[in-house]
Amino acid sequence: MVPCVASDRISGLETVVVTPFQQNCSILFEPSSRAAVVVDPGGDVPLILERLSSRGLAVEAILLTHGHLDHAGGVETLREALAGSGVQVPVIGPEQSDAFLLSSVSAQAALFGLSGMRDARADRFVREGEVLTLAGRRLEVLCVPGHTPGHVVFLDRAASLLIAGDTLFAGSVGRTDFPYADGPLLLRGIRDKLMTLPDDILVFPGHGTATSIGAERAANPFLRQL
Repeated sequence: MVPCVASDRISGLETVVVTPFQQNCSILFEPSSRAAVVVDPGGDVPLILERLSSRGLAVEAILLTHGHLDHAGGVETLREALAGSGVQVPVIGPEQSDAFLLSSVSAQAALFGLSGMRDARADRFVREGEVLTLAGRRLEVLCVPGHTPGHVVFLDRAASLLIAGDTLFAGSVGRTDFPYADGPLLLRGIRDKLMTLPDDILVFPGHGTATSIGAERAANPFLRQL
């Protein structure tokens, strides 16, 4: 799978591809102050820390789109590494209905024969319509369940940027073959929350290459029924 990369249009965004699942961990930062947030640190924490250090970034918070192992498996290791440097950061999100997934990350990892991924704890959960002011950005929380019950995405309208997690991909949508997943609900959320956004919004998904709302509206085969 081709990794997602930061676009020249997006100042203050870097993607670190982590875990055997090739998950896109996003680092959003304010170029002048160097304040940053880390979204979905699924694993390979030394790589994330190296990228933060090389840019001289100060992490304000860790954000989660949902509770799957490849998005949350590195949360506690990253939190502890930052605390060891004297920085206490909160872990925020997703919706509370994903708490059961956060608390079972190690069990999820065991199913794939993976080690080093730890159960995660959110200091608080987010809600639909909440706005997070972090790293010089205004991040709107949109709830788009279906891949998981509590999945959220983060929208930065000023930067025309959507951190989409595992909802919308280039040419595809999130898996819904889990016992707790809901395919029709996911498609309704994409229709009502994402397809109502402007075409020029860049979409940075949890896996694969970046895309745009306009490109997916025009050509995503999973959205034709919408």
